[in-house]
Amino acid sequence: MSKKSLQVQQLNSKMLSFSILHKVATPPTGWIKAIRLALGMSMLQLGNRLSITKQGVQEMELREQDGTISIKALREAARALDMQLVYGFVPNDGSLEALIDRKAKELATQIVLRTSNTMKLEDQENTKQRIEKAIQERAYAIKNEMPKTLWD
Repeated sequence: MSKKSLQVQQLNSKMLSFSILHKVATPPTGWIKAIRLALGMSMLQLGNRLSITKQGVQEMELREQDGTISIKALREAARALDMQLVYGFVPNDGSLEALIDRKAKELATQIVLRTSNTMKLEDQENTKQRIEKAIQERAYAIKNEMPKTLWD
């Protein structure tokens, strides 16, 4: 097993823990305000815990709602709410392996079809089965090599 594939497997296993979370909708007001209100905590009380003003809490909540808040600020707010910030990435494809498979197949398809078109112009066209097999073989090779061009 290559170092790169081991890294992918290890990272993927960590990311799978987050996969269920992509279905969790962020409260429209943002997590800080939603949790603060659910706990019955005032802006002044949260501000005191953060050593900022009531207006500072209001600005923090607005920044979270706008998506301009920093991770550091979210960590501090979580700590002040007696919570822990947890963040991560979840691949749209479901796993890193699936993402790599898709990108490798896309790149392989480009390469094989380019060659196939050249052969077609020279009256040496391949069958659809041969083209599909060539795409599968090329995708397998690309996946094993993991060239940087995979992400272009």
